[in-house]
Amino acid sequence: MSVDAGKNPSSFDAYAGNYEAALAQGLSLSGENRDFFARRRVELLTKRLLALNVQPASIMDFGCGDGSSTPNLLNIPGAKQILGTDLSADSIKLAEQRFSRPNIRFQTLNEHLAESTFDLVFSNGVFHHIPPVERPAAITKIYNALRPGGLFALWENNPWNPGTRLVMSRIPFDRDANTLTDRQTNRLLRAARFEIITIHFAFYFPRPLASLRFLETFLTKIPLGAQYLVLGRKT
Repeated sequence: MSVDAGKNPSSFDAYAGNYEAALAQGLSLSGENRDFFARRRVELLTKRLLALNVQPASIMDFGCGDGSSTPNLLNIPGAKQILGTDLSADSIKLAEQRFSRPNIRFQTLNEHLAESTFDLVFSNGVFHHIPPVERPAAITKIYNALRPGGLFALWENNPWNPGTRLVMSRIPFDRDANTLTDRQTNRLLRAARFEIITIHFAFYFPRPLASLRFLETFLTKIPLGAQYLVLGRKT
């Protein structure tokens, strides 16, 4: 994935029609599907937002892909308008066909993004597809899109988790991804002037061990979950 779609057309156009099947090749190892993880990420983020007494009205889904997870963001208290963005024009077309409604719209990232507009930017599994040299530009784009005090919720795959590495090796578009540790993500956001509010690890137990998931509430600071959330505030 590249920030400049004009110079580096998104390879995700090739997966626009079968993205879900390609993703399922890897996620099947966890015993769960993409909808489980999409809902749970929003639930965990919502708990953090409520603890901060924040109810974002305008939300951007940065790197929304085919848009199937974007409607979940309407479950965040206060959410009124969602914009899904992605470099893949084919994915955006599918998202528009399937999920557009009065309070959800989609556009490609090479279209103009209004500045200081959003209360929250949400991103999941996007930055490991962006070349490292282009990541600061992507973070700056997000920073500029946020209102002062707005929040950036960045979910990424945890390379320290062996299950995560195995899952990614089975997903065609993730095999060559350049993963980020939580420390790398932390530094990336701080360099862009974000104040780091929390780093939260999640998804420790696959479905066969679901009876142990109640323990995850106590494990959020242990860097072994399959994914992690870095939540930053625009200063």
